[in-house]
Amino acid sequence: MKIKYELLKNEKNTQARYGILKTNHGEFETPMFMPVGTLANVKTLTREELKAMNSAVILSNTYHLWLRPGSEIVKKAGGLHKFMNYDGPILTDSGGFQVFSLVKNKKDITEEGVHFKNHLNGDKLFLTPELSIKVQNDLDSDIAMSFDECPPASADYEYLKTSVDRTLRWAKRGKKAHKNEQQSLFGIVQGGPLEDLRKYSAIETVKLDFDGYGIGGVANDGESKDDMYKAIEYSTPYLPIDKPRYLMGVGDPIDIIEGVIRGVDMFDCVLPTRLARHGNAFTRHGKINLKNAKYKEDFEPIENCDCYTCKNYTKAYIRHLLVCNESLGGRLLSIHNIRFLIKLTEDLREAIKNDNLLEFKEDFLSKYGQN
Repeated sequence: MKIKYELLKNEKNTQARYGILKTNHGEFETPMFMPVGTLANVKTLTREELKAMNSAVILSNTYHLWLRPGSEIVKKAGGLHKFMNYDGPILTDSGGFQVFSLVKNKKDITEEGVHFKNHLNGDKLFLTPELSIKVQNDLDSDIAMSFDECPPASADYEYLKTSVDRTLRWAKRGKKAHKNEQQSLFGIVQGGPLEDLRKYSAIETVKLDFDGYGIGGVANDGESKDDMYKAIEYSTPYLPIDKPRYLMGVGDPIDIIEGVIRGVDMFDCVLPTRLARHGNAFTRHGKINLKNAKYKEDFEPIENCDCYTCKNYTKAYIRHLLVCNESLGGRLLSIHNIRFLIKLTEDLREAIKNDNLLEFKEDFLSKYGQN
């Protein structure tokens, strides 16, 4: 079946929404944070560990799975769910963000598609909206994403307008090519931090009647927080109230709160696992680096948290693992960091239900060191 979104409550003081996302693999509350499993695996973690964190939707990457092991292999395995043994919902991104990070020349972006080099061996590749959709059809994720152009944060108005129009044409082509009736397809709103382009992109994308809508172009290098928040504010008023809204590539706790306030339902980011591999942990009092010497004799958990890591291990032990390059250290921090962001969205849902989201934000920021 196609996914369905049921709006249950609007927070009275903000644009925040509490709802239910109904999928082929269960029903889940929103707002939600989605862990990223780029290569059909949330790095170092098992399905059972993800379930213990109350993980719902997870994200996998079309570009990377196209290269390895190949979408045909995943299809023969019975689709991503069977291949990776995950019985929750899966979203696949279109590969666009990765492809555009590999493009060396604007001339490589054509109306037909994008020319770029394989990051593994340098082979020349060409990705089109139709091929991106075919790969995602083969992967058989619950949610597929339209192939869009991801312009740099520094792009001028003329380039952004051209890019938005091209993304709309690609969205039409991708929707026409979409053949998996059990898979939902999301359109993507672009337009940088510019109000008129965001409005135009949102209105025209909604006309194509997708199952949900991504807000793209907000996690680019060089983009300011203000520009990110403007992009959300300029997009959400024109999106349907009965379809989910997905802010792509955003996982900083403060950005999640600000996104929820502006009406976003879904978030994803590699940040929690990436930070973990470098020894960093989210806490309610800001990020900490467990490699620091001050934790050498700190025999307390990272914080009063309900995750497996904090229930069983101390900062001193995790620091020992990290400085000895033991992989368990990064695994334990990944568990904590992902659970931290999922718990944050759980708390945000309660704040929406109680109409005290702004008070929640103020309290969170005062402890997080941002107020």
